[in-house]
Amino acid sequence: MASLNVGNLGEYLREQRRNAQLSLRQLADAAGVSNPYLSQIERGLRKPSAEVLQQVAKALRISAETLYVRAGILDAERDRDDVETRAVILADPSLNERQKQVLLQIYESFRKENGFRGGAEDGHGTTDQGAGDGGRTAGAGDAAAGSDTDTGPRRTAG
Repeated sequence: MASLNVGNLGEYLREQRRNAQLSLRQLADAAGVSNPYLSQIERGLRKPSAEVLQQVAKALRISAETLYVRAGILDAERDRDDVETRAVILADPSLNERQKQVLLQIYESFRKENGFRGGAEDGHGTTDQGAGDGGRTAGAGDAAAGSDTDTGPRRTAG
């Protein structure tokens, strides 16, 4: 019953929980799931629904999209670079939430400018916060983009 993806998901969740310095019980409470259920997910014994993954991602302040990919809900190959980039930004403990959101918006504006569609544009945003702030926060991305567009994407589409 437990697939490779679910085990990989569980290991990833455990790592993210430890990085956030949360106990299993604290994360379960914050995500609104039972402690035994979360333990089973971490051990790869259960495959959580997209809704549970979203709750866990919100509690950990990480990308729900990354969890969907790791759980096999989203196609990993199509947008792997985008998902990984977003996940790294969101997992960086040296940035505060506002900085993470602004950085993601700048990243998205560069991708859009260069003809790539990102998760936030197609309704699968990587964060629950700020999704409706498009007009207000797009200005921050545009201002940064206008100051030095040569430093845009460092990866090239292949």
